[in-house]
Amino acid sequence: MSQIEAESASSDSDNDAAISAPERETKNRPNGTGFHALGLNDQLIQAVEASGYSTPTPIQAQTIPLLLSGRDVLGQAQTGTGKTAAFALPLLARIDIFKKRPQVLVLAPTRELAIQVAKSFETYASSMKGLRVVPIYGGQDYQIQFRALSRGVHIIVGTPGRVMDHMRRGSLKLDDLQCLVLDEADEMLRMGFAEDVDWVLTQAPKKRQMALFSATMPASIRQIAQKHLNDPAEITIAQRTATAETVNHRYIVAAPHQKQATLARVLEAEPTDGVLVFVKMRSTTEPLAEFLSKAGLKTAALNGDIAQKQRERIVQSLRSGRVDIIVATDVAARGLDVQRISHVINYDLPHDSEGYVHRIGRTGRAGRSGEAILFVHPRERRSLKRLEEATRQTIQPMNLPSNRDINKQRVAGFHESITAGLAHKDLETFHSIITQYQRDNDVPIELVAASLAVLANGETPALVKDDFKQAQFASGSDRDRGDYRSKSPKGKTRYERKSAGPRSPGRMETYRIEVGKNHRVQPGNIVGAIANEAGLGHESIGKIKIFDRFSTVDLPAGLPGGLIETLKNVVVSGRKLSISRSDHSKPSPAHYQSGKRPFNKSKAKPKYRKRAASSK
Repeated sequence: MSQIEAESASSDSDNDAAISAPERETKNRPNGTGFHALGLNDQLIQAVEASGYSTPTPIQAQTIPLLLSGRDVLGQAQTGTGKTAAFALPLLARIDIFKKRPQVLVLAPTRELAIQVAKSFETYASSMKGLRVVPIYGGQDYQIQFRALSRGVHIIVGTPGRVMDHMRRGSLKLDDLQCLVLDEADEMLRMGFAEDVDWVLTQAPKKRQMALFSATMPASIRQIAQKHLNDPAEITIAQRTATAETVNHRYIVAAPHQKQATLARVLEAEPTDGVLVFVKMRSTTEPLAEFLSKAGLKTAALNGDIAQKQRERIVQSLRSGRVDIIVATDVAARGLDVQRISHVINYDLPHDSEGYVHRIGRTGRAGRSGEAILFVHPRERRSLKRLEEATRQTIQPMNLPSNRDINKQRVAGFHESITAGLAHKDLETFHSIITQYQRDNDVPIELVAASLAVLANGETPALVKDDFKQAQFASGSDRDRGDYRSKSPKGKTRYERKSAGPRSPGRMETYRIEVGKNHRVQPGNIVGAIANEAGLGHESIGKIKIFDRFSTVDLPAGLPGGLIETLKNVVVSGRKLSISRSDHSKPSPAHYQSGKRPFNKSKAKPKYRKRAASSK
């Protein structure tokens, strides 16, 4: 079985497995109940029950028999309803283990989900010796994936862009494909993968089974179903949105460039114990944790790149109090059950309401009170309202902590440190040293104490004096981010994507990418590729302009060289971005293979016309 760079395994490892049953006997259960009634073989049932599950979820009970019979399925279900097992178990039952060619392809919108789904396949197939599952996604070295594919594989789980790239290179062939699954289809379309997904589905064999799962069913998903699914059975699972009554829900408006400083102020002003800070991208975890550590907060990062042993040490540090704050992705935080978590902070909006419920379920347990704080972009008022409607929870506005609030906490903390120092075993020794210093230098004891406080505090200012203005919701049409328009000032046919906020000099830089209108690229393709493949958040991507042979995109100034190199190799519409810094004033002209611009007859002014006019 292949080695998967899995997100940290957990006791509740999915949501996507099944409803955890109470302690009960499952070995001697008669056939016809639980998973036995769904038509699965004994090997798969044993693997599921070994994981601690015995009762199928509603979507599993409805989907598994359909997929076993070869029927196409269109399922509407949230994360946490057990949909991964709903398609993984029946597809595993139909795998020909002796045919080492891709028989199942699962498309997932993000690297984290691809790894998680691949890991679930391997868990359920623990007794299927020789089965190979390979996750392929952007950001991982191509050579690793080439080697894994060349050794033979039964199941592929990947992100659309990387799957399409391997298909075009010839390293992934789908001639023997039996079933194709779209997982979280609405999220894939939201991230700009619509054309990539359509291309993969079009290139796949016509005679293949297909399953599509989506949390919502907008018209775009219906169109995909009508085009690519064959008389699908439709399954709809009601959303579960219950949250603990002991949790207080609040939100704070923060512009992208203010989020780090806003988070630091919130953590200083709030009376916290253990804190979980949730972010969307793994690339956000370590920089944010480092920022908070420099602010004097005991912080650690938790993401899928962290080894299991290190993860266990970090979680134990949170339990013991050596760490107070963990910055984590959703998948990496699964199974994290620490009693002292008082606050869950959604630094990035969750993908859906179910994700919000799972996140805040880490606090307010066993009757204790908890705090859930949501960071909202100035243009995300509608997203906030949709989240309130879906969860049936009122999320109250929260004011940015003032300098006075923060200073009050700093002074209180300093007083506690003094009190703790009074009980130190070496107090008498230091008292003797200070008394000698005061006698020798004739300095008042108050000034000596103040001097020692300065030394103990280090470079951190004792009190906050920053002039920090809280962001507000955008006025006017109040549209969410990601608005697109198709007119340029000069009337040329090109596309622009409005930036997430007002552009501030020195904060954003314009970059040129070598893919344009001639390559049929859309703004959503660029946003999805950069956000997913390179690990940049959507809020970090500004205005996009698409010209014939190239495009320009505004990104945060001062991107590290390693990230630029990663972006250069990201593939969009079959072409590498080959990103480079561009002139801010206007885009540079397109490059042509000949090294010269083509002759434009409309602008040519032959000299003979002028001579002919003068002769008259």
